[in-house]
Amino acid sequence: MRVDVGGAILELVEGDITQQDTEAIVNAANPSLLGGGGVDGAIHRAGGPEILAECRKLGGCDTGDAKITTGGRLRARHVIHTVGPVYWREGAERAAELLMSAYRRCLEVAAENGVRSVAFPSISTGAYGYPMDEAAPIALQTVMGYLASQEEADLELVRFVLYGRQAYQVYQRALARLSESGAGG
Repeated sequence: MRVDVGGAILELVEGDITQQDTEAIVNAANPSLLGGGGVDGAIHRAGGPEILAECRKLGGCDTGDAKITTGGRLRARHVIHTVGPVYWREGAERAAELLMSAYRRCLEVAAENGVRSVAFPSISTGAYGYPMDEAAPIALQTVMGYLASQEEADLELVRFVLYGRQAYQVYQRALARLSESGAGG
């Protein structure tokens, strides 16, 4: 599924984030940035030791922030590491604010580094327990709002890479609702 937003394309695909050919992929990392499970572990395994070596120099990352490294052996030249909220620890309202911040900071870091295409996983919806049906509209609306507000089309493509049919369908329904309501743009 694809929609045009602010001169850019936002698309949803079902697949493996480590296989994306975008200039950057986003890593749903833990605060240490030193690897972990889920998306984080998959990216570190596929990208190789170069990513971890750069992460060691970054001094971690706060929840809602983002930092960039090489893509190592990945197709993507860069990995943008972000830390999403742990849902049960933060509570729904604060978790939503931090999730919005994580997506927005990734887009800002991409633009600051000349990245024109970026692929996102569904941040915080795995081990961090964010309900996907709550996270999807927040993620999509944040990205759509950012793309619609670009003065110049710095970002040309934002792709959500969703692991599994169920995740794809949740995002697809959320994007259809947002597109119909004109939200985010």
